[in-house]
Amino acid sequence: MPTPAPPTELLPWERAVVLLSCVLSALGSGLLVATHALWPDLRSRARRLLLFLSLADLLSAASYFYGVLQDFAGTSWDCVLQGALSTFANTSSFFWTVAIALYLYLNIVRATRGPCTDHLVWAFHLISWGVPLAITVAAVCLKKIGYDASDVSVGWCWINLEAEDRVLWMLLTGKLWEMLAYILLPLLYLLVRKHINRAHQALSEYRPIWEGRQLQRGSPTSMADKKLILIPFIFICLRVWSTVRFVLTLCGSPVVQAPVLVVLHGIGNTFQGGANCIMFVLCTRAVRTRLFSLCCCYPRPPTQNPPGASIPPKMGESQESRRTPEVPST
Repeated sequence: MPTPAPPTELLPWERAVVLLSCVLSALGSGLLVATHALWPDLRSRARRLLLFLSLADLLSAASYFYGVLQDFAGTSWDCVLQGALSTFANTSSFFWTVAIALYLYLNIVRATRGPCTDHLVWAFHLISWGVPLAITVAAVCLKKIGYDASDVSVGWCWINLEAEDRVLWMLLTGKLWEMLAYILLPLLYLLVRKHINRAHQALSEYRPIWEGRQLQRGSPTSMADKKLILIPFIFICLRVWSTVRFVLTLCGSPVVQAPVLVVLHGIGNTFQGGANCIMFVLCTRAVRTRLFSLCCCYPRPPTQNPPGASIPPKMGESQESRRTPEVPST
């Protein structure tokens, strides 16, 4: 690896944009967690996986916020602490994103059900929390986390550029898993889409978002599965700028300090929680309607019933209301 270039200066407007991205991502992740806590009938296994991804993104956004706010000029105790937290959360987010795609593949294509699915979720927990934790603890104990001159970050701390084996640790603490995700996520997505195109008439049997609940006859294909499949694409679109700057740093290119790349890198690393919130809260009719009703005290529109028909119980109490919690507006 060439000798590192001079530190990348973080301009005030760049810092403001990235800080705003951190705040929006944290709010979005927090809102996803809140909707999971408020409405039990939305707690399908697929949305529980999304919950764990949101927790990782929330921690990631908070640690990045502190790092960008401080704009470290050298290695310090809080630099190491921030770098450790962001490394753990960021790597965990990689693993949970792949876990969601793998879960969709196994449920839609392989029709995995029952105890096997429970064991799979436990394996996701073990890998998605355990591997990042082990890597982060090793990096901290070996004093690999520290000041990186913002050449592979945007103000926050990551791998110390003075470490002789810094490239190896950059790979272990994020870039290796990020690049593997670039390969695995499109592959899993293509396999899922291929299966959907072949069996879209019978998708009600395979939708993981419903966990075996029977759909109403004649209802359209649920958009929830499609939104879950979009997670990998959002991941790639947001993360690719970080990879570009990493490669430029390895090449010793001064382009790594270009303001546009710096801002795109900062937004890409911090905004996944906000993007997930847009898809699974604001653009999902069932969740959006409940949220607006809760926040604005808007009464829910009454269900029209034929004369003499009994009034159905409130949302969350009837079996029918629990059948379609995820169908968004089209």
